[in-house]
Amino acid sequence: MPELASRRFRFVVFDWDGTLADSTALIAAAIQQACRDIGEPVPDDTAARYVIGLGLADALRHVAPGLAPERHRDLAIRYRHHYLAGDPQIPLFAGARGMLDELNDAGLLLGVATGKTRVGLNRALEQQGIGNRFVATRCADEGFPKPNPDMLLYLMDRVGAEPSETLMIGDTTHDLELARNAGAAAVAVSYGAHASAGLARCGPLALLHSIEELRHWLQSNT
Repeated sequence: MPELASRRFRFVVFDWDGTLADSTALIAAAIQQACRDIGEPVPDDTAARYVIGLGLADALRHVAPGLAPERHRDLAIRYRHHYLAGDPQIPLFAGARGMLDELNDAGLLLGVATGKTRVGLNRALEQQGIGNRFVATRCADEGFPKPNPDMLLYLMDRVGAEPSETLMIGDTTHDLELARNAGAAAVAVSYGAHASAGLARCGPLALLHSIEELRHWLQSNT
C-alpha cells in the first residue's frame, strides 16, 4: 500500500450485497417469489437485480409498480420470508475477508453504505465476524436511501473525511450515483447485481471484474 502521506483516498466505503456478500441471486429470487406469492407479475432476473441496493420500499415499488399501496406490506412480508430462509447461508465473496484485513492493517478507514436495514446489516456483520473492520456504517432505514447522498455524507462526516478523500465501491448504478451525488469518487465491480454496460455509463474510476482485481486496484490506488 502507498504510504499514508501519499494516499489519494483514506476512507473506503463498500456496498454490502453484491459487493462484499454473494447475495444477489438470493435477493432476486426472493423478490420474484414474493411477487408470485401475492399474484403480481414476476419480474425477470434483470429487473429483480436492478433494485438491489435500494431501500426495500423503493425496491418493491419498482418491481411491482401496479400494486396498490395498501398491499406493499404484504409484498414486503413475503420478500422477507423468502430472503431470511437463505440469509444464514450467504457467504462473502472469496477473497473479500482477506482484502478487508489488508486494507484495515494498512490503516485505511473502512465503511459500509447499504440498502439493508440496520437489523439486517448487524446480523450479516455478526454472521461473518467482520464488524470490527468498519469504523462507520449506514443503512437505508436510517436516512434517505441510495442514490440520495445522505448516506455517504453521513459517513464522511462521522469519520471526518472530505469527499476528495473518499472512495465508494459498489456493484450497482445506485452506488455510483450515490458517490457522484456526494462528490466522492467511485469504483464499480461487475460480479454483482448490475451489468457492466450500465456501470460503465456512470463513469467510475475503474470497472473491475473480481475481488482479486479490486484488491490489486486498491493496492495501487489507495
